[in-house]
Amino acid sequence: MENVKRIASFSVNHDYITPGVYVSRIDGDITTFDLRTRCPNMGDYMDNLTMHSVEHMFATYVRNSAIGDSIIYFGPMGCQTGFYLLTRGKDRDTVYRCITETLEKIISHDGEMFGAAREECGNYRNLDLDAAKNECRRYLSALSSATHRFEYPTA
Repeated sequence: MENVKRIASFSVNHDYITPGVYVSRIDGDITTFDLRTRCPNMGDYMDNLTMHSVEHMFATYVRNSAIGDSIIYFGPMGCQTGFYLLTRGKDRDTVYRCITETLEKIISHDGEMFGAAREECGNYRNLDLDAAKNECRRYLSALSSATHRFEYPTA
């Protein structure tokens, strides 16, 4: 596989990543944010129910936020340790504020899970609002004490 380039995310030493918000890559005016909710390779992974539930709640709230028109994508990482958020044309601090505001909205959400009906989701039985709230509470707490913002740690 001589012509296969190593992707940028495989070039980051995951042994040093802690919960936080990192810039994974920049492609023109699109920035990919790594919303790392858990330490990689430590055995503490989100289950599918939690990832799916956070995805429904976060994607809905962030697309209805002040920067909603700039959201390209929000979704879970396959390694079960965080999410990717892709934005267009927004500075890092604005996105960071939106992330924390979105987490706060999920934690204080009083109502039904977004997109939890059979006709709205391909696995609608695999959703739980409390799981989403607990994960968002955990992540928001981690962000308040995070020592790295936007740049991956190297040691």
